Amino acid sequence: MKKEHILIIRFSALGDVAMVVPVVSSLARQYPDLRITVLSRSFARSLFEDLAPNIGFMEADLKREYHGIKGLNALYRRLTAKQFTAVADLHNVLRSDFLRMRFNIGRYKVAHINKHRKGRRRLTTTNNKQLVQQPSSFQNYADVLARLGYPIELDFHSIFPKGKGDLSLLPSPLSSLLSPPPSSLLPSPKTNIGIAPFAAHEGKIYPLPLMQQVIEQLIKQYPEAHIFLFGKGKREEEVFPQWCKQYPSCVYVDSQVETMRQELILMSHLDVMLSMDSANMHLASLTATPVVSVWGATHPYAGFMGWNQDLENVIQVPLECRPCSIYGQKPCMRGDYACLNNIAPETIVERINKILYKKPI
Repeated sequence: MKKEHILIIRFSALGDVAMVVPVVSSLARQYPDLRITVLSRSFARSLFEDLAPNIGFMEADLKREYHGIKGLNALYRRLTAKQFTAVADLHNVLRSDFLRMRFNIGRYKVAHINKHRKGRRRLTTTNNKQLVQQPSSFQNYADVLARLGYPIELDFHSIFPKGKGDLSLLPSPLSSLLSPPPSSLLPSPKTNIGIAPFAAHEGKIYPLPLMQQVIEQLIKQYPEAHIFLFGKGKREEEVFPQWCKQYPSCVYVDSQVETMRQELILMSHLDVMLSMDSANMHLASLTATPVVSVWGATHPYAGFMGWNQDLENVIQVPLECRPCSIYGQKPCMRGDYACLNNIAPETIVERINKILYKKPI
């Protein structure tokens, strides 16, 4: 009898792929005899390696090696050699649609994600906006597996089996800064705070002058704290060195780590992460770290909250125009980004304090 082997397809950006991890991990544990292969971009390998013995990873370079129809046909031929018995398309875009079509022709068992586009459009419309919680991406992914005959209970906790990553795998300057999580009700003198202030679009970025006020207030309240700055890109390269020079408590993470795995290890030892609606929110969530997330043009109701994160830790302001976009890429219709500028730094700091002090909300 042919061994059951499922192909899970999800390309896209880092945050979207990170949201697949809790689902694939749950599937692997609840179906230990099922072989699972995740097909994604190369950056995602470290998210799935060592997740479970029955999970494998395949990377596909869609811009070069598998570009265009000819490239996708070559990729399909490579995939058929793996003898899959089921195909889960968790992306549902042109490239994955083409692969899905080929698998359908080949009489494979195939299912694809329902993105609930109508419900999301009702969230973002300017007339008769309906603020209704949409199914989460995690549930949408799980629904695809159920249609293929693999219903699961989402029971993921952390990408690290013991809850925390191995500090010895970090560069020594970083590992020496980190301390065990506090055991008392009060935060440790060496509180570890992560901040990821950037996102892909302006509509999701808290204004930097206000973020600096957040940092200054945190340093004042926690003078022994380490503040780790997460993110990589041109803006981070310009801003983070300035902040580290101005605030000695700050550490520019990407200048010291070499791999995403090291970033995840560091995140697992944070007491709290402050993030936008961005990939770092999802990465921190994979390490069971509480996240205070700031939402501007987008909204948690679209279904993109971090795994197992508390809605009480969402920072947002009610405006008639919010959300104006699912992904935050649209220009502000008001022209002032009030959804972000109207959030007081004190509001963010207060929420961080409640996590650090472990006080009931």
